[in-house]
Amino acid sequence: MSIDMTATLLTSDDLFAMRPSKKVDRWLFRGELRESKVTKRNPNHSAAVANCTALLKFWQRGTTGPRGRVYSGEVYFRIRQDPETNVGIDVALSTDEQRKNTNKKASFVDGPPLLAVEVLSPYDKQKDIDEAIEEYLDCGVKLLWIVDPIDETVTVYRHAQPPQFFNISQELEGGPELPGFRCAVADIFE
Repeated sequence: MSIDMTATLLTSDDLFAMRPSKKVDRWLFRGELRESKVTKRNPNHSAAVANCTALLKFWQRGTTGPRGRVYSGEVYFRIRQDPETNVGIDVALSTDEQRKNTNKKASFVDGPPLLAVEVLSPYDKQKDIDEAIEEYLDCGVKLLWIVDPIDETVTVYRHAQPPQFFNISQELEGGPELPGFRCAVADIFE
């Protein structure tokens, strides 16, 4: 993927200096402003976001040692700094260091999360999904879940590994990134 060096590259400061809009979602992709029409989230999308958040919080409360923070609701993460990529993620688990370094007035969490969960909507385009997967993994996201509420599946991505596909009859495990995490895929869609 190449970057058009003739275009003006924006920063996170530029992004958050823009007037909020009720008509478009905005994010930065390698310094380029991206916008999409705000779509109403359907009940299945919202339920999957809520369930993923709850399952991660439940797992997190049972872990010992340093813990990050579970975020939901399109929280912004700056996952790349040069040029900047700043994206809203449906559900994310930050590292403990990110949790400690994110002050209460921050507009975004700096750095890639340990886990990013993107819940698909009927309006998502395959090209955009593929581009996001590539960028997340390239920027250092350790674990990425693409959750599809229509087909009730979860596809798990890790850097330099083939994707793993799970349906509602299977269990999802957290692996080395989320030690001890386990849930029935059906729990995400109930």
